[in-house]
Amino acid sequence: MPYTFHTDDDRRAMLDLLGLKSEDELVQVIPEKYRLRGLLPIERGRTEPEVLRMLSRLANRNAPSTQLTSFLGGGIYEHTVPSAVKNITSRPEFSTAYTPYQPEASQGTLQVIFEFQTHISRLTRLPVANASMYDGASALAEACLMAAKITKREVVLVPYALNPRYLRVVRSYVSGQKIELKTIPTTDSGDIDATALHRELNDRTAAVVVQTPNYFGVLERPWEFEKEVHAAGALVVASTDPVSLSLLRPPGEYGADIAVGECQPLGNEMSYGGPLVGFMACKQEFIRQMPGRLVSATKDVDGRDAFVLTLQTREQHIRREKATSNICTNQGLLATRATVYMSLLGEHGFTELGRICAERAHKLAGMIAALDGYSLRYRAPFFREFVVACPTDADSVVETARKHGMLAGIPLARYFGASARNLLLVTATDRHSDDDFKALCDALKRASLVKVG
Repeated sequence: MPYTFHTDDDRRAMLDLLGLKSEDELVQVIPEKYRLRGLLPIERGRTEPEVLRMLSRLANRNAPSTQLTSFLGGGIYEHTVPSAVKNITSRPEFSTAYTPYQPEASQGTLQVIFEFQTHISRLTRLPVANASMYDGASALAEACLMAAKITKREVVLVPYALNPRYLRVVRSYVSGQKIELKTIPTTDSGDIDATALHRELNDRTAAVVVQTPNYFGVLERPWEFEKEVHAAGALVVASTDPVSLSLLRPPGEYGADIAVGECQPLGNEMSYGGPLVGFMACKQEFIRQMPGRLVSATKDVDGRDAFVLTLQTREQHIRREKATSNICTNQGLLATRATVYMSLLGEHGFTELGRICAERAHKLAGMIAALDGYSLRYRAPFFREFVVACPTDADSVVETARKHGMLAGIPLARYFGASARNLLLVTATDRHSDDDFKALCDALKRASLVKVG
């Protein structure tokens, strides 16, 4: 694995530091058949154009989601993004903007962040929103740390139906913080078991996390246990899909103390699952415990409107022991895209987006449930994704659908084990047509005829 000017002694020292015997151990997770041994299989003497054509043919063997009909979801969604979003955010003053350390030279960047915060505050119905969240997962992790610091308690209750990728990030964040995570099971309807929640609530509970819609697409009812959580002295942390807030009750209206989520669906592409940008909002009394940055409006010495960084509670700006987080990057370009996207849609357009997604998802769910052998795993209300119980292994269903040009969904066994081997998470958005639904149903019919094993 030669690299630039590193000598054999350099590489040996690196391996010794890592406790490894060979460079092969660095890539042992990659199956042997995929590792390159020797030179690239390029015939000697080929010209540059010939080599480029060959590499292009190899690259074209990949099938990105843009070439397939995708029903993937689980936290990252494919929506129609108006061309104006890309055109506006491609301007150099947006695409090259960085941390606004000098407000007098960064008024444009500061205003965009301020507008982003305003949109998030309006969506969540919470008075304060910040910038700087890396993604929905780390935003949730930061919210858990924030709740523990506010309450001076050490237990956070998380639902079984929490996005499993979020849970991994939260576990990583709290592992060195002496914070314990306890999982609350779900009912047969796919939502939080209120009885189990009541049993776990005590004077050690810092926060109860509720994700709605949850990873199974089910809509939770946090207002039914919000008062009990607060009576126990704990906080309610809501992880929510921002598009769902076009139709559904926002966190601030059911008593959530902190709301977080992922802004990828707001004008950002799926890409390869990133980069992403998260959001956070909270009640006014917790403003000084928020991580990241907070931009506010003020007046300059001449009485003109101006924007400034009001709070910067990260370790780079204040004493390390007083910092709320070590977040360093503001994900500015993606937040700008989200801001432009929401501004272009406006309140009416955003509501219409949510209505279309909900109607499309419910229509598809009805079509799939009518197929022989298929059913909806949960009968609870959902927004734009739902769990399908397949007559065969969900991985087999996905493979059959892929051969027919579509990504049918996410097999849940990869996150929830063998008990979920026949469960498939399916998503519908404004990008899908009736023809897409029919094609998926045809593929599911074919998959039901494929014998596993």
